[in-house]
Amino acid sequence: MSKERVGFIGVGLMGHGMAANLIDKGWPLTIMGHRNRKPVDDLLARGAREARTPREVAQNSDILFICVTGTPQVEALVRGPDGILEGAHDKLVVVDTSTAIPDSTIALAEELKAKGAAMADAPLGGTPVQAAAGELSAMVGADPEVFARIEPAIRAWAARVVHLGPVGFGHKMKLLNNFLSLGYAAIYAEALAVARKNGISVATFDSVIRGSRMDCGFYQTFMGYALEGNPEAHKFTLTNAHKDMRYLATMANESGIANHIGAAVKNMFAFAEGIGRGQDYVPLLADIVAEANGVKIEK
Repeated sequence: MSKERVGFIGVGLMGHGMAANLIDKGWPLTIMGHRNRKPVDDLLARGAREARTPREVAQNSDILFICVTGTPQVEALVRGPDGILEGAHDKLVVVDTSTAIPDSTIALAEELKAKGAAMADAPLGGTPVQAAAGELSAMVGADPEVFARIEPAIRAWAARVVHLGPVGFGHKMKLLNNFLSLGYAAIYAEALAVARKNGISVATFDSVIRGSRMDCGFYQTFMGYALEGNPEAHKFTLTNAHKDMRYLATMANESGIANHIGAAVKNMFAFAEGIGRGQDYVPLLADIVAEANGVKIEK
């Protein structure tokens, strides 16, 4: 059985590994050029075809994955000049794997539907390392018949695929998921600052938490920097973390929910970005909180 044509826009830290898995597993792939040519050239060497505009990618795809920063970028790709809407056709399914505002996703789905196309949201869980290994998780919002079409392509780069409900549900769950993970990051950073101030080293702290009920995969990647000094242990910027927490606040506000803890977590990332550390990765928050409190950071 022949595979559907796949398009991919956003072959950066996460997208390159996802796209590489698609083409390596036999999916005909069209990609759009990226400001960093290295991942583009690698995918072209594997057999991908390059398009110049979102419209051209859409015209040459049956399933089109988007993996960009957030809602403004997705909206520009869909609605902009030479955008996806201009190349939409009745076989096209646009799958947004970014972390985005759910109401925007639902609105874009309606605009694509008017063109005969469909939309799904499949935001990611995992890291660039897992993307390269094809071991991400995907939280999917889609109509059942759309999900049945896109699931095989998603499984090219995801080890765990959960269909949550209609379009928009993936992005809703992703914001909740990131609230948990980034909330942990804020707690770990503050706990380590208090520990250091009171004479408990990072290694001592870790000797108690690691392997206990408080241990988890996110803790281990966070401590990859705080304990082991690897600044690339979790390649997700503080700017992106702040953006995701703003999106969560928007969802909570529109739901009439008082999100006191979410606001506190958001403000920690807002502080980090505000002092010029936005391009640092999330685990470096441990040093930022320590430095802000005058805590000496052991090397």
